Amino acid sequence: MSPHRPFLLMTNDDGIHAPGLKHLWEAVHESADVAIVAPQTEKSGCGLSITWAKPLRIHTMIWDKNTPAWCLNGTPADCVKMGLSVLLKKKPDLIISGINRGSNSGRTILYSGTVGGVIEGALKGIPGIAFSFSDVEAPPLSATKQYIFPLIQHLLKHPLPTGTFLNVNFPCNAKDEIKGLKMAKQGKGYWVEAPDQRIHPEGLPYYWLGGKWGAAPDEDPESDVALLEQGYIAAVPIHVGHMTDLEAFKNQKALTEKLFDI
Repeated sequence: MSPHRPFLLMTNDDGIHAPGLKHLWEAVHESADVAIVAPQTEKSGCGLSITWAKPLRIHTMIWDKNTPAWCLNGTPADCVKMGLSVLLKKKPDLIISGINRGSNSGRTILYSGTVGGVIEGALKGIPGIAFSFSDVEAPPLSATKQYIFPLIQHLLKHPLPTGTFLNVNFPCNAKDEIKGLKMAKQGKGYWVEAPDQRIHPEGLPYYWLGGKWGAAPDEDPESDVALLEQGYIAAVPIHVGHMTDLEAFKNQKALTEKLFDI
C-alpha cells in the first residue's frame, strides 16, 4: 500500500457482483489503495444487522492485481467487522459503501445495508461515505464518477467529527443534469408498506412486502428528499457516535429515577 495514497475499504449491500460496486472502485482505484469486502449475495434492507446463528465463510475474489477482494455469506456490517478484525493488515482511512441501486434518503436510511456498513466503521472511529443512486432501474453510473473521489479527498482533508459519516445520494436522471452538491439534512420521507398477497400452489397465501414512497407534508426544504427532487446531489452528515437524546435525559432524569426511590 502506498504511503501517499489513502487506503479505502469498500463494501455494499447489493452484493460483490453489483455494477454499483464496480463503478465505485473505478472511480477511486487510480487515486487510492483499495480493499473490498462485500456480501456474497444481495443484502438490501438488512440495516446494521449481523450474523449470529450461522458461521461466516470468506471467499477470496479475483478482482484486480492491486485490489485484494473478498466476499462472505453475511451482511455489510459483517463484512466491515471481518475486514477490520481478520482480513486487513492495517486500518483504512475511510470506508466507502455502494453505490446502492435506489435512494437512501429520508427515513429509508434506517433500513439500509449500504449505510449499515458505514455505520459499523463509524462506531469504531473510522469515517465513511455511503453512496446511493435515486434511480432504481439502470442508474446512470458514468454520470457520477467525477464527483466521487473529490468528495472523498475533501472528507479526508476536512474530517467530520468522530462517530459521524456522510450519506450521499445522487438525484434521478443524473445523466441529464446535476445542478451541484448540497449539504443537507436527513429528510422525513419513507417507504410505506404495500404488501402484495399471492397464493402458493399448495393454496397458502404469501406476501411480497412491497412499498410506495410516502412524502412527508412538512419536509424541510434543506432535506435530502427536497434537494434530490431539485436535481442536486445531497450529502448528509449523520452522527451515530453519541446517541443519547440529551434534552430527554435532562428533562426526565429526576422524574424517572423517583419512580423507584426507596
